[in-house]
Amino acid sequence: MAGGDLFGDLPPPSSAPQPKTLKFSEPNGGSSKDSKTTDDKEPSASSPPPPPPQAPPPALKSALKRSKPSSQEEPKPEVALSGKRLRFKTSTDASEAQVIEAMKKIASHIKNPSKFSKASKLALQLIQAGSVKPATSDHFFAILEVAMSSSTACNEASLRGDYHALFSAAQDAAEFFNNKQKNLLTTWTIRAVVANDLLTDDSFVFSKASGRVKEAISSLPVATKDDDDDESATLAGQVDVENANEQAGGGNSSSVDEGKVEEPDPFGLDALIPSTSRKEDRMKGKKEAIKTKALEEEEAKNFLRRQREALITCLETAARRYKTPWCQTVIDILVKHAFDNISRFTSQQREAIDKLWASIREQHIRRKQGKSVSGKLDVNAFEWLQQKYANEKISIRHSVGGSGERHCEQWLG
Repeated sequence: MAGGDLFGDLPPPSSAPQPKTLKFSEPNGGSSKDSKTTDDKEPSASSPPPPPPQAPPPALKSALKRSKPSSQEEPKPEVALSGKRLRFKTSTDASEAQVIEAMKKIASHIKNPSKFSKASKLALQLIQAGSVKPATSDHFFAILEVAMSSSTACNEASLRGDYHALFSAAQDAAEFFNNKQKNLLTTWTIRAVVANDLLTDDSFVFSKASGRVKEAISSLPVATKDDDDDESATLAGQVDVENANEQAGGGNSSSVDEGKVEEPDPFGLDALIPSTSRKEDRMKGKKEAIKTKALEEEEAKNFLRRQREALITCLETAARRYKTPWCQTVIDILVKHAFDNISRFTSQQREAIDKLWASIREQHIRRKQGKSVSGKLDVNAFEWLQQKYANEKISIRHSVGGSGERHCEQWLG
């Protein structure tokens, strides 16, 4: 080995393949100083470009997770369906004439007991839809008036619930009624709502209805002799409202004046005698004021009379439930309250309250003595079974030949 070639036996440096790296250029077109390559030669233009870096694989989702609501997804175009869709109508877009026509139809059917349930539900929908307004209130009140044309129908077992629902909801439309209509609605509510609550099986509702009756009794004024006379005349059928209005208007002279037919003034002579026309206007104004006052007084009397009658109905309804044990204490308090305020009722109504209180007091004394309402001694379930089976023949051998003479005195003590 000559010349001191120490590396002659080693392989050349280019024999080992080295990985190539990309060479990035600067924005100005020059090569990057920091980039490192293992080859001094740049790749030729004919070589294919390197593949882009692959994105990381998506994370696996649990099978228990659900996709988010469709609200976050892209809206899908609506597809027109050839079939019919089921839609619910949430509002009533009826005209005033249509509402009035519907009210007239309901009023024509609601008097029929077989159609009352359906007609009352339609009337209830009118209230809930806000169809009862000042322009339609008179027509709706006619529905209530026809429904209460019978004073006993509202307490029938088959119609009781529908009457209760209708007149409870009618309170929402009371603001559109005049004073006379409000008074009638008040008395009808006592019959259709409060009296029906006294027939319930819920002790809380029964006690609440009893409290309302007590409050109504306490709000009544003391009855006068005129109230007794009016009641007697009403029961005898001798009350004539038209005659009473004529008497309140000024007797025969008022009736003659009201019966005059005013002729038109073709020549305009009324303007030449203003004094006479002013006197007539004053007289007419006074007569109208007297007539209006008389009508208001008559309406107040009728309202008190109807209210007292409705409260008597409630007292009688509650007294008939005295056989129910949990009702007895409440009825005792209610009838005692009516008896303490008996002066607020008319003479014939006072007689009815006296009879109710005497009956309730007698049954109350029996309860204190341990007797039931029927007069028999109250017994518990064990005592009743003891009395029933004391003399029964029970065989311990069934059909094996038992004579059945053995008593069960040992078993029941």
